[in-house]
Amino acid sequence: MDPRRRSTMQPIDSNIRSGIPMPSTVAKPPPAARLSLAGPAIRAPYPVPPSTNPRHSLYRSQNSNPLLQSSSKANPYGKTPLSNSAARRDSLWPRGAPVAAPSGSQVAKDPRPLRDKGFQQKERQDILEYLKGAGLDINMQRLANIQSKDYRAIFEYLVQCLDPAQAIDSSNGRFEEGFINALKALKYPYIHQIDSKWLAAPASLHTWPMLLGVLHWLVELCKMRDHYMASGHPTLQDPENIPEEFEDQIDHRALAFEYYERSYIVWLDGADDFVEPKRIIEERYARKNERVQQDLESKTRQYHDAKLEYKKLKSSAAPVAELQANHATLLSDREKFERVLEQYESRMKKILEQISYAEADFKQRDDDLHKLHAEQDRLTGIVKEQNLTPEEATRMTTDYDNLSRNLEDLKQKIADSQRAVLSLEVNLSNRAGAAEEIVDQYTGLLSALNLFPPLPPPLQDIDLTLELNTAVSNLQELLTGADIRKIIKPTLSNIAESKRSERASVENDRLRVDNDLDQLTVECENVDSEIAVVEKKVLAINEQAEDLHNAAQQEALMASQEAERLERDLAHARTAALANGMGVKSRLQTLQFQYKEQVEKVNRLKEETIRAIIKNSHDIAVFKAEVSQHLRELRECAESG
Repeated sequence: MDPRRRSTMQPIDSNIRSGIPMPSTVAKPPPAARLSLAGPAIRAPYPVPPSTNPRHSLYRSQNSNPLLQSSSKANPYGKTPLSNSAARRDSLWPRGAPVAAPSGSQVAKDPRPLRDKGFQQKERQDILEYLKGAGLDINMQRLANIQSKDYRAIFEYLVQCLDPAQAIDSSNGRFEEGFINALKALKYPYIHQIDSKWLAAPASLHTWPMLLGVLHWLVELCKMRDHYMASGHPTLQDPENIPEEFEDQIDHRALAFEYYERSYIVWLDGADDFVEPKRIIEERYARKNERVQQDLESKTRQYHDAKLEYKKLKSSAAPVAELQANHATLLSDREKFERVLEQYESRMKKILEQISYAEADFKQRDDDLHKLHAEQDRLTGIVKEQNLTPEEATRMTTDYDNLSRNLEDLKQKIADSQRAVLSLEVNLSNRAGAAEEIVDQYTGLLSALNLFPPLPPPLQDIDLTLELNTAVSNLQELLTGADIRKIIKPTLSNIAESKRSERASVENDRLRVDNDLDQLTVECENVDSEIAVVEKKVLAINEQAEDLHNAAQQEALMASQEAERLERDLAHARTAALANGMGVKSRLQTLQFQYKEQVEKVNRLKEETIRAIIKNSHDIAVFKAEVSQHLRELRECAESG
């Protein structure tokens, strides 16, 4: 801790904000009261109300202190008090001073059995173990017969252990005042039972239990403090014990306090720029957020991968359609494999028959060989039993040599024959394999052309299938089926001829249909041209009708204007006739005739216009009906063709 901090600190005012900078990443800690290491204060029990009985007891009050009790009275109850005052033992306390009534805080009693010898021994043992563990030079004898300076040294050491900033003020030479003030500062719950005068002789019988209890209480408090300081609890606010990742508010407060401390030291040095404290706390929070950032990046990558996979699955076709297509392909492949398997099974049966035939042949030849060996042995025995002359033996030897040479020649010929047979067998097997392939191709063509029986009439009694069996010994049974030259080939020729004729007829029908389509196309084009011409005529007739309508409107307008003019003239004539009185009737009749002529002319023009419009409309309707009829006939012709 910086020694300048105590000398420069000012009294704290809760309404004045500190000038120490605070980083934005540190949460502001809520105000919290400082907790005492001595625990909560012990409240004294409620005082007993005074008795309302005015009668006083005749017995003397009994002191609970055994040092102040009379040694001659074991039990004063039931005995008459002594009348001789000289025999009474004087009190150790000074007389004359009135005894003050105990306050509410002095009513609480210490529940520890401080005057018990066993408990005192335990207290001394605990104090001795703690002080020896702390490195102090002390023993049990010295602690049992303690002196004032030793008690003072032990007390000051324990107080310094609890609060290094708490100094006992003994500058005026009175340790007693500092002793009481220190206990009050440490919230000793039984301070009302302690008298500072006891420190002059702490080892006396009536003071030592209380003072020993004070030391034991301080030792237990030091043990609790040491245990708390070594526990690594977050409330210690030690930045070294804060993990890399933390969320506790206490850890935030610890880092904030460390920042305040560093910034305050920098401020005490006269600097206003807190670069280093900011850098340290930013690095600390950066380390805290590093794992979270890595997790966030990992989750982001997983999210993007899942999004791409989802988009891929969304854009691709459904797996059911692909599986259905694969299923259909597998079914078709299964049918093909079944057909191929049937062919290979039939071929395997043929090969097995050939093998059985060869084994029977080998067995027959082996039997013949054994018979020949037996015959040779029999002849050799017969020759040995005969008694022949040298000439006969020579002749027989010569015959034997000749026969041997003949036998060798025959063996050579047999070997040549066997080689020829083997080569022929190889050729035969090759030819048989080629023939089987040809038969398989022929069978495949029959299957592709749907020529398996039954055939359509009149060929329903003919079977075109062939089967090659190379294992039979009879050549007539080598190829089973209908005769190729007499039945199969003519039948196939007839089928090919019928197919060619059908194809020719289909081709002719196609050509005829193409011709009909071409004719219909030409007719449609002609009809389109006629429709275009008729449309042009209709447009011209419509224009003429519009012109006639416009002319009729103009003539009607002119006639109405003329009629108005004549009416005005008639009115003028009437006025003039009335005014002049001359030739009124003749002029009136003339004007009436002119008016009738104009009206008739207007009516005639209206009728002509109406007749022209009706005629044009009738022509358009007739043309439309003819075009519709022609298109209907063309459609029926196209559908029937």
